[in-house]
Amino acid sequence: MYAAAIGFSVLGSVGGLLTASTFMLLGDAVRIRLIPWLISYAVGTLLGVALLALLPEALDTLPPESALATLLGGVLSFFLLEKLVIWRHCHDGHECEVHTSSAASLVIVGDAFHTFVDGAVIAAAVVTSIPLGLTTAIAVAAHEIPQEVGDVAILLRAGYSKTQALMLNLLSAGGGVLGALAMLWASKFLPNALPFVLSFAAGSFLYVAMSDLIPDLHRGGLKVGPLKQLLLIGAGIFTIVLL
Repeated sequence: MYAAAIGFSVLGSVGGLLTASTFMLLGDAVRIRLIPWLISYAVGTLLGVALLALLPEALDTLPPESALATLLGGVLSFFLLEKLVIWRHCHDGHECEVHTSSAASLVIVGDAFHTFVDGAVIAAAVVTSIPLGLTTAIAVAAHEIPQEVGDVAILLRAGYSKTQALMLNLLSAGGGVLGALAMLWASKFLPNALPFVLSFAAGSFLYVAMSDLIPDLHRGGLKVGPLKQLLLIGAGIFTIVLL
């Protein structure tokens, strides 16, 4: 179980970063073309995991009122965190809000916390079942790719070299492993809390999909038609259903 939790947390955080880094190295033209497709697919995976995997698993143990109240708590908590921490600004590196070196460092801090939470969520899913852990890791990786592309672009615009930007993001991605270890430790002492963690995670995934990613799909700068967006969202949901 420890190996699966650590492995899946690496898949979710570091895997997304490495894929995003590849896009950055390929150049602006490739990145601008691919990111809108990835965002649409990420929306599908997040919605699929939240509503078809995490929440049903929580409802197997918790009464509906408790599960849905915890989900609501996840949505509101992530709203508050996004207000308090410089967390997400853009997904393609253009028209980003952060351009100074000091502010860009806060992006790394926020990203490290974000990956810590993702790692904890993946570990909680693994403790529940290995297949649930895998689907959760895939959803995390899918939404990490466009976010990490934006983070690397922010650091480049702030004056960091490509090597420095990639290393800083890799360091923050290590927070996922720490989050997984923390959740595995906590699950030994608070096993009854796992359904609440899953429901809370469902709320966080819904928040990311609906407040962060979907608004990007409505912006005119993402040159993907609504039908293609819907098909890619469906592909993300179908991936979760298949697993």
